[in-house]
Amino acid sequence: MPANYSGTWDIVDNPNFEGYMVTGIDFATRKMARMLKLQKVFEQDGDSFTIKTFTTFRNYSCSFRIGEEFEEITKGLDNRKCQSTGTMTDLCVQKGEKKNRGWTHWMEGDTLYLELRCEDQICKQTYERTA
Repeated sequence: MPANYSGTWDIVDNPNFEGYMVTGIDFATRKMARMLKLQKVFEQDGDSFTIKTFTTFRNYSCSFRIGEEFEEITKGLDNRKCQSTGTMTDLCVQKGEKKNRGWTHWMEGDTLYLELRCEDQICKQTYERTA
């Protein structure tokens, strides 16, 4: 069973977000996204997850079960459709049009990390639990 991610998390650091976005997000969306303060809400029931991302501009939600492939539609983010699989070591690995694409969440104490990968770009976001 994975660690308990349930809770609300606010972003505190977002290095190389622009570099990550350049791999597939248009200029206008990137400009808006750089100004956003992200908040994530994890709902977890054993190995089933719903991850909601809230901003003042757009919101996003995805649900999955560890180890099962699911269709992820990133409407509200970069509007892609891909096949994703949540695992115990990388919560989500995406198969799609770009090489080395996916994301990984992990916790250390009350700090949540999200590593976003696409091609040769990596953005390692840091969140703190607020509830």
